Amino acid sequence: MAIQWSTTIRNDWLDRIEVNVGTAPIIKIRTGAPPANCAAADTGTVLATITLPSDWMSAAASGSKAKLGTWADSAADASGIPAHFRLYASDGTTCHMQGTVTETAGGGDMTIDSSPIIAGLLTTITSFTLSAGGA
Repeated sequence: MAIQWSTTIRNDWLDRIEVNVGTAPIIKIRTGAPPANCAAADTGTVLATITLPSDWMSAAASGSKAKLGTWADSAADASGIPAHFRLYASDGTTCHMQGTVTETAGGGDMTIDSSPIIAGLLTTITSFTLSAGGA
């Protein structure tokens, strides 16, 4: 049998993510495959850079938490096909999380409004949810 956790524990784990990453973190959407882990060097071309709101995630409930507020880059950095994202502390260099990016309904860890991203145009993250296992 796998270890199971109460919803209280799962919610606390999720809420600690926002506390540890800090306010106004930065997401960079990039081309290509993600690096092996957050400690590895960045890969791909930066297509969009988004500074998140100070309170960037909802409070965890039922072992899940979703993005809060608008996550958008009003003028994308470059044109290309988005493939992965990295979430950095507000310094823009300390990676805390990474995952895949697709258009809405594409099955990525994070979804955006359209692909490809076009330099100078608006790019919006439409969906991002974290879930804690062990239910």
